[in-house]
Amino acid sequence: PPRSTLFPYTTLFRSIQEAGIIGDHPEMKKALETAGMFAATNVPILVLGETGTGKELIARFIHKLSGRPASKFVPINCATIPKHLEESFLFGHKKGAFTGATDNQKGKFDHADGGTLFLDELGELTLLSQSKLLRVLQDGIVEPLGATQGHKVNVRVIAATNKDILQSIQKGEFRNDLYFRLNIGEITLPPLRDRKTDIPKLALHILDNINRSVRKPRRLSPEALAKLQRHTWPGNVRDLENVIERSVILSKTELLGPEDIIISNYSEGQDKQFNLLFPDPYDGFSLENFLKNIRKLIVMRALELTKGKQSEAAKLLGLTPQAVNKFLRKNQNF
Repeated sequence: PPRSTLFPYTTLFRSIQEAGIIGDHPEMKKALETAGMFAATNVPILVLGETGTGKELIARFIHKLSGRPASKFVPINCATIPKHLEESFLFGHKKGAFTGATDNQKGKFDHADGGTLFLDELGELTLLSQSKLLRVLQDGIVEPLGATQGHKVNVRVIAATNKDILQSIQKGEFRNDLYFRLNIGEITLPPLRDRKTDIPKLALHILDNINRSVRKPRRLSPEALAKLQRHTWPGNVRDLENVIERSVILSKTELLGPEDIIISNYSEGQDKQFNLLFPDPYDGFSLENFLKNIRKLIVMRALELTKGKQSEAAKLLGLTPQAVNKFLRKNQNF
């Protein structure tokens, strides 16, 4: 990252390496620079990005730079918490607060006191838990279930989600006041397909880690690296890790060629679908005509699904019936 952050460049570089973050694509550099600047503050942080883009790595990177105790990084996957235990799990409970509460129990906020609580898959929390989380963010007060009053904690919250938060707010699944409290420190991680120049570096780093645990180290040929770089990686870095590990385990030679790179059928299907939908530009390619044809296909598909009912097709497309009618009159020869 540039030297404009609040930390010396050497400190940032060392922390990036220790966090296992690889790559120098401009979008990744921007995310890391932003993370470094927020790390020196106490504001909550919201990390956005697709599954497998490295949201927890960024959270650990921020925690490392924050100066809080290294042992006080507490990661939680909100999607794995049973809904009926969310409040108790996060905020704790008092003896007798509910059936089965035979003792006082600290929640994860108390375990993270003085450090960082990383809430992965934040969008999976219930609205009630979101409400209590908002209070902690606003005044640092945690109120265990069954308690008559709350108590103060000093916790830095880093939250992450692969959901479209604004869409979740519109659906009533996420509190807009919680979003606006979190997005002071918002960081968006780019998907791997948007930083293809980082793929060879990531692949070699992953291979180095794998080679430490195998008897016969493997190498990747330039052609194998090229194949990895061409792929769209719907599962991002995690997907890349899985493919390289699978290929190494099943390979019979020291040097892996493109034929030794084993990509799952699902991932291959995603790749082919992406390439069919988004062809490489060529000499004479017209983006305007391409988008026009895509629009026609989608409108006609909506009419097919609604058996020609323009008003229903318009609803599916998010258009007015008048707009659909106008489009059909304009393209009646299609």
